[in-house]
Amino acid sequence: MTLELAAVGIGTEPGAALPAVSAVAAPGHPGIVAVETEQAPVLASLVAGGRMKPDTGRVLLDGHDDPAGIRRAFALVDTPGVAEPFPVMSLKRIVHEELAFAGRRPSRSDVATVLDELGMTSWADTHVQRVPTDVRVRLLAELALLRPDVTGLVITAPERHGGVVAEWFAVVRDIARRGVTVVLVTSKAAAETASALLDTIADEPRDDAADTTTTEGPEDATRTGGADTGLPTDTTDATAPLETRS
Repeated sequence: MTLELAAVGIGTEPGAALPAVSAVAAPGHPGIVAVETEQAPVLASLVAGGRMKPDTGRVLLDGHDDPAGIRRAFALVDTPGVAEPFPVMSLKRIVHEELAFAGRRPSRSDVATVLDELGMTSWADTHVQRVPTDVRVRLLAELALLRPDVTGLVITAPERHGGVVAEWFAVVRDIARRGVTVVLVTSKAAAETASALLDTIADEPRDDAADTTTTEGPEDATRTGGADTGLPTDTTDATAPLETRS
C-alpha cells in the first residue's frame, strides 16, 4: 500500500497554513513530511490521513484518489488536539482506552498482557508525559495498529516530546520494516536526521516475525527493536476512549 502526497497545501503563499509538501510512503519506506510552525504538522497529518482535503495537490492511495480508503487504512498517531492522550494518563489507562476503541476486551489482565508484550510493564503507572519519546511512539503506534483495517500510520511530530531523533526514529523504522505504511510528519531539523537514517531500513534484513523488545522502567530504560505483540483478540461493545480519535 503506497500513499503519495503530491504538492499538497492549504492556503496560499506567503504565509500559507500548510505550504506545499510532497512525500511517498510505502511498506518498508516511511514517507517524511517536513513542516514548521505549530499548526502545520496537524494540518499535514489531517491531509495525509484523508481527514482534510487540501487546497492544492493530491493525496493518492496506490495511485488513486480514494479519501475513504485512506481514512479506513490510516490511523493518526499522537496528532495534537486530534489523537493524542492526555498528558497525565498512565500507560495502563491509555492501553485500556485503546483496547476498548479497537473493539477488544479491556480487562485488567488484557491491559497487563499488552504492556508485557510491548516490554512496558515497568512503565504501567507512569504518566505518558514522563516516558521517553521512543516509548511513547511505540506504545501509541502499536495500539493504533490494533484497530480493524488499519495498515498505515500518520505519526505527528514526535520531536515535540524531546529525546534523540535516532531513538524514536528507530521505532518508526522497525514498524515500517514489518510492512506498515508510515507517514512521519516532523520538523525540518528532525526530518533531516530521519532522512539520513532511512538507509538503515534498506541495509537491514526485514524480519516479519518482529524483533525482541525490551523496554524497562524509569530505573533502567533500554530500547531495542519492534515487537509483534500477539495481543488479545476477544471483542466487546466497548465505547470509544475519552480523547478524540481518528
